Amino acid sequence: MKHILVPIGSTESAQKTLQYAIDFASEIKAKIFVFRAYSAQSKAGTIINIDTIIERETNLYLRTMVSSCHQKDVEIKLISAKGSVLDSVDSIDNELGIDLIIVGAKSNSIKEGLFLGNTAGSLVKKSNLPVLAVPENYVYRPVTSVLMAFKSGIIKSKTVLNPLQFIIDKFKANINLLLVKTPEYTEEDLVLHKDIEALKTTLTVTENATTFQGVLEHIKTHNPDMLCVFRRNRGFFKKLWEKNTILKEEFNSKVPLLVLKGK
Repeated sequence: MKHILVPIGSTESAQKTLQYAIDFASEIKAKIFVFRAYSAQSKAGTIINIDTIIERETNLYLRTMVSSCHQKDVEIKLISAKGSVLDSVDSIDNELGIDLIIVGAKSNSIKEGLFLGNTAGSLVKKSNLPVLAVPENYVYRPVTSVLMAFKSGIIKSKTVLNPLQFIIDKFKANINLLLVKTPEYTEEDLVLHKDIEALKTTLTVTENATTFQGVLEHIKTHNPDMLCVFRRNRGFFKKLWEKNTILKEEFNSKVPLLVLKGK
């Protein structure tokens, strides 16, 4: 894991999200790309190059944010791009090869009732890259314990577990698997793929109406530093992923949420 992309919004906690990303990158010796998308619509007859002005202001904002953090000798590059966040992320990934996105859970949203704001939610929903969503004002601490929740032990992608495997190896973290038997489960779902089996420190099998309810029941018992889930059609948040934003009343996590893109 060499390249981490950090989309920066305009919330008060943006600086803390960036500091978390820098602290995380410092531990694993990764490079950070701090990114902000912008858009501009010039009116007819306008002589001033609005794009140039906004790009300059965006870069100034990024430099200010980076300067406000303890950089810990982490290599940090700034990227400003005109267009949507998703399109820009795809372009950046194609050019640089991004291994992980670290984003504030609320991103640009100021709504207190949200766990995932529009930017973070859309990245989780639509990007093919793994996303680590950091709760508002969360302060970095090394990952010693991960709770990985899923309702099917089937995986078809050879690379989907790579980010989690990297974190486990780097931090020597324990991984507690939570297999949730929901009403529609099949016997095939209960058989762990060999790559998941190889990760586990412990395995808990529970019966709940949804994977989400299984997490609520067991997260306090395990008290993890990180929660890990799959973003796949039959996976965690099946209904929640249908929209970009997620309300706290629907789901809330007080620890970083690593979302792996399963195929």
